[in-house]
Order: sequence, then structure tokens, then C-alpha cells
Amino acid sequence: MSDETPYCGWAPVSDKLYRDYHDTEWGVPEHDPRALWEKLQLDGMQAGLSWITILRKRESIREEFDGFDPERLARWTPKRAAKAMENPGIIRSPKKIDAVIGNAQVYLAMMESGEDFADYCWGWVGGKTVHGKWKNFREAPTFTDWSAQMSKDLKKRGFKFVGPTIVYAWAQAVGMVNDHELSCPRHREVRNTR
Repeated sequence: MSDETPYCGWAPVSDKLYRDYHDTEWGVPEHDPRALWEKLQLDGMQAGLSWITILRKRESIREEFDGFDPERLARWTPKRAAKAMENPGIIRSPKKIDAVIGNAQVYLAMMESGEDFADYCWGWVGGKTVHGKWKNFREAPTFTDWSAQMSKDLKKRGFKFVGPTIVYAWAQAVGMVNDHELSCPRHREVRNTR
């Protein structure tokens, strides 16, 4: 495969990690509530950074954050959060670490009240993937009216690091939006995913 392939321009062939993420994960519809929540946390950690930084640290982040088990994270103490700050393999931001802890608590409160997080998320796009029609990935929006509304609602519930741009980038990652370029084979493959 050369750089002349029709795949999305943001995932260069020369970066195996990025290309594997593009080819196997990005844009694939995710319906597991916990997996959706985890990916939202990772996108929140990306704030101010590049996504490749998160990808390179993702396994270390998962390990440090108890596999993104909301029940375990919701019980983290300030001492446990301080321990995480010592790990160079993660994003060492006290605000982002505290956000994950608080977001775990909000997620659990939603689930305990009978509100399925997957149903909540997918409800913002009518329960099915929105398919973009972009020739170039740079044409895709960085946020939309619904991502702004979802962001506002998440914040009202107590979530942190869920601005409209983060929400939209996350929605692209979890397949609520298919923003693969039209010429990218993955656009069609994702469209055919159920």
C-alpha cells in the first residue's frame, strides 16, 4: 500500500499504529455502554493534545485506570489519584484524572437510575450512524448542533471534558458518525456494519 491509496489522509500509511486504528476501529459503531464511556474518557484526555499521543499511551492509560472499570474508578481516593500522577505512561493532568473519577460516578448514577448509557448516546443521532459525504477529511465539521446540545446535557449531568468538539470527535470514533472520506474503502465498510 502506498501513500497514493484512497484511504483517509489523516491516517498515514507510514504510521502503523494510526493506520491500524483507522482500518479497524475508527468509525465502527460501538454499542457497549462501558466501551462508549471509556472512549469518551480517552477523547477527554486528548484535549489540547494530538490523538496519536493518546493512541501511543492508550494501553498504559487503561492499565493505570483499572481497565476503565467505572465502579473501581468511582472509588478512587485523592491518594490513588496522586499515585496515578507518578505514571509517565499516562496523561498526567490532575484535572483530567479527577474528571475521569467524577465521570465514572456520573456514568454509574445514570446506569443505576435505569438509563442505559448506550441508548442515551445513540439517541442523539436517532439510533443510527450519520454518514458524512466528505471528499477530504478536512471538510468534516469539528462539532455540530447536536454535539453542542449533547455536550451541554453531559455537563449538566456532571461530566467534565465533554465540550462540543470532544463529543463530535468521540462520535466519529465510536461510529455514531461515519466521517471516513467517500473514497476511503472504510466509508463503505462502516456503512455496511450493523
